[in-house]
Amino acid sequence: MAEVYDVIILGAGPAGLAAGLYAGRSRLKTLIIEKAQDGGQIAITDEIENYPGQMLEGESGPSLIARMTAQAEKFGCERVSDTITGLELEGPVKKLIGYGGEYEAKSVILALGAHPRKIGCKNEAEFTGRGISFCATCDAAFFEDFEVYVVGGGDAAVEEAMYLTKFARKVTIIHRRDELRAAKSIQEKAFANPKIHFMWDTVVDEVDGDGILSKMVVKNTKTGELTTIEADPEDGMFGLFGFIGLLPSTSLIEGIIDTDERGYALTDADMHTNIEGVYAAGDMRQKSLRQVVTAVADGAIAAMQAEHYISNLSE
Repeated sequence: MAEVYDVIILGAGPAGLAAGLYAGRSRLKTLIIEKAQDGGQIAITDEIENYPGQMLEGESGPSLIARMTAQAEKFGCERVSDTITGLELEGPVKKLIGYGGEYEAKSVILALGAHPRKIGCKNEAEFTGRGISFCATCDAAFFEDFEVYVVGGGDAAVEEAMYLTKFARKVTIIHRRDELRAAKSIQEKAFANPKIHFMWDTVVDEVDGDGILSKMVVKNTKTGELTTIEADPEDGMFGLFGFIGLLPSTSLIEGIIDTDERGYALTDADMHTNIEGVYAAGDMRQKSLRQVVTAVADGAIAAMQAEHYISNLSE
């Protein structure tokens, strides 16, 4: 007979790990399931500056997540690495079906996170991993002394562009508007960095190359003019990094959990979904701010709501 947990947390990003910490401290029998590395988006972030209580001398996504993981484990959270392919969430016992087995619990906290939005240019899929990347900390070293381009104008795009200047000889930010959306403090650092250049009112229309990215066509959003950019002949390639927002990783819950028109899970302020005993937390949830600080708050609330729900079941 399968073991029935008090709560299963699906996802080990900041929301899932915070939920694990709070559930474990509440003496709930807790299982965290994660298919990849802990941390989600924050695990590929080089520098964090706005998380309360972080190390002032410097905090990276991996260093913060490592401590969160250790905290969750300290309070007894069990861990499984598996990819969940099916959900049966109605009724008093919920079932999650994965490649490695089936898992049952009285309550479920969904912390599925989000993933990068594609650039949207022709031939993008062909050159992803062959010059196109969505993770500066993962791939910056491949572009040591090369030219790279960053698509986007928000906090993530500008912060990652600054990180890339540690490796690339020149970094050009391509933005569809004529001013950045990033916080003013971040913009000031970028404008002061001699390695960073800007291509305003521009989008990437097409990418090309002989097996590796060496050419792209950009389009002026105001005039429609097309311009071809080719790699320096001595380099033979350049890098293109996309940071134009996130999309919810919610395909698993389609038709099960209510979502908005963009796919973000709908919850109330206490993380309740449309199914009793099932909660959603973090970047997958419809809300106005997606940051580590809001993700961990979501996870804490979801765990405490799960504890209340389970207590009422036993009364």
